[in-house]
Amino acid sequence: MNSKKRGIIFLFLGLFTLITSIVFFVIGNNSTYLINNIYKRIALTVIILSLILIIYSIFLLIRFRYAIGFKKKKSIIFTSLISIYIIGCLTFLFILYGPSEKFKTWLITTAMSTMNHQYYCKWFYSDEVIYEILSKNYVGESDESTNPNLITFDKTVVYANEYEKEILENKEDNLYKLIEFEVNGCDAYLAVIYDASKISVGISKWLGKSGQYIYDMAKEQNAILAINGGGFFDPNYNSKGGNPLGVTIMDNKIITDDAYNSNNGGVIGFNKENKLVLMRNINANDAIKLGIRDAVTMGPFLIVNGKMADIKGNGGWGYAARTAIGQRKDGIVLMLVVDSNEFRTKGASIKDLAEIMQNYGAINAANLDGGTSSAMVINNELVNDPIDSALRHKTRGIPTIFKVTK
Repeated sequence: MNSKKRGIIFLFLGLFTLITSIVFFVIGNNSTYLINNIYKRIALTVIILSLILIIYSIFLLIRFRYAIGFKKKKSIIFTSLISIYIIGCLTFLFILYGPSEKFKTWLITTAMSTMNHQYYCKWFYSDEVIYEILSKNYVGESDESTNPNLITFDKTVVYANEYEKEILENKEDNLYKLIEFEVNGCDAYLAVIYDASKISVGISKWLGKSGQYIYDMAKEQNAILAINGGGFFDPNYNSKGGNPLGVTIMDNKIITDDAYNSNNGGVIGFNKENKLVLMRNINANDAIKLGIRDAVTMGPFLIVNGKMADIKGNGGWGYAARTAIGQRKDGIVLMLVVDSNEFRTKGASIKDLAEIMQNYGAINAANLDGGTSSAMVINNELVNDPIDSALRHKTRGIPTIFKVTK
């Protein structure tokens, strides 16, 4: 290999290591989680060595400029590849640290809303930046519990707006109605249940050991419609979905009664008067005494007694597949499922859920488990298109459902 060829190779190698080191150095100066000072010193050292290599390669190219280097075709390919790489790296840094906060807000709120994927944003941002973004995006729930007296079951037909018309236009003998629309470019399904007495909680037949697919639970429990229910313990995002969070009540019987240590949400269930009740900091025995017949645990609460939660930004939960349940003043129950896309960059925010529920007249509403769990089954068929962490179009096993039976 002649000196000019060696100079060209050194130049490309120097540019590659220089840009790569700059990327890591910039990330290191903006993160306090994965990349520490030692790492930044290493990156800085590599930057210096890369500059020395580039200077040396330029010296070789100038000294042996009349020598034969690579053929024109190879030179164009090498130049194109290194140019694409440089542009890609600079674009990556611009997206992460540029003047627009859109990507930063999406990444931080989406990652920090999980317990096991927070490192996705902590790789790139300091605790101070994460706190700043989260302080602009959160759900400020009140300490108020639902007032069942606000549910009157008055079915007087008045079309106050287009949403009311969609809800109230229904044949007398229909138990439910399905309304389809889009949220942020993703499919959304709103099941309108006209008789709340037909709604109850269903549980996995392997509860405590493993969850069960929603369509299997729906079929085995003779449900004509079902959505996923409460949250569940999911360490490392690979549990079998068999252990529900907090309180679970089914048919007036206590299934689980664990502490729910969260500032978001609480018990979500129906009482013996078929009214949706949302309660915080309550155990299963007290819930039973208050007449709760079926309940799960999750949150946050979106609307309580007609008042929407004080939601800042997107609510701090990012965008994902979501499930929510609500009830109108006339007793009609709303079950909402919103899909996400393959790359988890779209779907619904907590604010989207609250606004949809408010538009359709919910006086009380709460967020249920989301992500891969979000699913709706009607007549033993999966209506929506859930996507799991491996980007497969399938749901996962879950411990609880809200089901509608005849």
